[in-house]
Amino acid sequence: MKYKVFIDGKEGTTGLRIYDRLAKRTDIDLMLIPLELRKDLEERKKYINNSDITFLCLPDASAIEAVGLVKNDKTRIIDASTAHRTNPDWAYGFPELGQDFLEKIKKSKRVAVPGCYASGFMSIVYPLVKLGIAPKDYPFAVNAISGYSGAGKKGIALYEGENRPKEFDAPRLYAMGLNHKHLKEMQEIPGLVQKPLFNPYVCDFLEGMLVTVPLYVDGLNGEYNPKIVHDLLENYYQNQDFVRVMPFDEKGTEDGFLSANHLCGKDYIEIYVSGNEERINITACLDNLGKGASGAAMECMNIMLGLDPKTSLNV
Repeated sequence: MKYKVFIDGKEGTTGLRIYDRLAKRTDIDLMLIPLELRKDLEERKKYINNSDITFLCLPDASAIEAVGLVKNDKTRIIDASTAHRTNPDWAYGFPELGQDFLEKIKKSKRVAVPGCYASGFMSIVYPLVKLGIAPKDYPFAVNAISGYSGAGKKGIALYEGENRPKEFDAPRLYAMGLNHKHLKEMQEIPGLVQKPLFNPYVCDFLEGMLVTVPLYVDGLNGEYNPKIVHDLLENYYQNQDFVRVMPFDEKGTEDGFLSANHLCGKDYIEIYVSGNEERINITACLDNLGKGASGAAMECMNIMLGLDPKTSLNV
């Protein structure tokens, strides 16, 4: 059986990555809208309603508009935008967080793909709160760096331009007003009392991401140290292909260094726990275009279709 799949917004970074993955599959019939009609509302409506799965790789307003074009109870939507991530009627596309997340994805006709930074943050903080290690009112802070592909086609063009500003040669802090678009899901999905303090940096490499959450031990719910927290997270994610807790080292890695492009081209997250008796660092490493975007969307599609979640993914 072939599944009919349409990508609304195929020309964007995430859409192109999804297209490249699907184009190699023999079980998928890719529905390709003519380039000159890709913004034609009626034509998009036809493609969406004739598909089994439609991926939305669009700005928020356009994604909301596209959902409104669905006129049947057959078409399933996987939205890569920010628009529906905290909508309770939608499944949040991170099945490794728990059996309830997985079951909702399986049954839902509407799935929202997590943000890239949010994926790293959620892989750390959701189990901390779920297991009672950290209270919901813990003042979480997040430091994160990403490759410039997360800035989309315009951002990539700026970074790869011949006459780019010299400031682009160094890491650039952004969202300094503390209103990053991922904050809403970062607070609501784990049920935090307040939004985390989030400082993201875009850096001069194409893709990859590190998301680090530092913790004070005396702010946690009990007697913890890095090894105990590591073991609890390792048990939480046991037998998961897409989230892997790495062997414990108080330095994080053997030499104490971790590169943000370490998992470039991979579709899973690695979690590292390090620190000492007073402070703990937990770092998620992922490809912002893999498990942070197109890879997560593809995983959700596989689950929704009853397929092996790893199909056509690099794990």
